[in-house]
Amino acid sequence: MASPAAAIFAICSAEAVERNDAKAFSLSRIEPSGERRPFRLVVVRTYADDYFGYINACPHQGVWLNVGSGGFYTADRGFLRCGRHGSVFEIGSGLCISGPCRDKSLEPVALVVIDGEVCVCGVELEEDGWQDWSDEDDTMDIMIPLG
Repeated sequence: MASPAAAIFAICSAEAVERNDAKAFSLSRIEPSGERRPFRLVVVRTYADDYFGYINACPHQGVWLNVGSGGFYTADRGFLRCGRHGSVFEIGSGLCISGPCRDKSLEPVALVVIDGEVCVCGVELEEDGWQDWSDEDDTMDIMIPLG
């Protein structure tokens, strides 16, 4: 069994997220109870090389921001958007400026770039419990349990 990483956890190289783009990750978070839960994250890199992390869930109904088209941005690439309901979010703050969840915010995740690696800070993650979705289809499938 892999030991958890509590303080800083590298998830990708800084160059793995292109400028003015975003990339989704599905990690495994270790709750205080010891239970492992999915931790879906979007890493956003601005044209100026600033990195922002958010939980990949729209505050409106919790669906992934990139559901549907697979993209995270508005057509002009100036804002993040929810592919399901069209809510629009400021990149630097995560604040929703239009749509069903107006005035709510994406949940931020602290990131830092260390030695060319994008790292999540302050979240206890399972070292071997994550998946890089870059080789998958750009959209994440929604699984609905039966019964």
